[in-house]
Amino acid sequence: MTILSTPAFAGRSFRVDYDGLSAHNTYADDGKSVRYAIVSGPYSGASGESPCQWRQIAEGVYVISWQEANGATVVHIDDFTDGRSQAFFTAADLSFHRMRGALIELGPVRSTSEKHPA
Repeated sequence: MTILSTPAFAGRSFRVDYDGLSAHNTYADDGKSVRYAIVSGPYSGASGESPCQWRQIAEGVYVISWQEANGATVVHIDDFTDGRSQAFFTAADLSFHRMRGALIELGPVRSTSEKHPA
């Protein structure tokens, strides 16, 4: 496994499709923040930007975590090679969700100064 200073997902956008919830995650060029938008499911319409931390745990596989402005916490185990995601999410109401599903690239981010797709 190669240790990288910038993760493979940096500067890219992805859709995660879990049972009952889909979201778009757009990562900054340096991999230090994520812009998220929940596009379907019970939290549809929620969006924001948060600092994130990550660790590469295998080739193409990363643990990525962040805390949203409303206090919700998110931990992803994303396999960017095989297009799979597992997420552990504690909502602001303290409900806990374990999700598994597809991870699909939406495309590269044009620039960190431009609006990211939601």
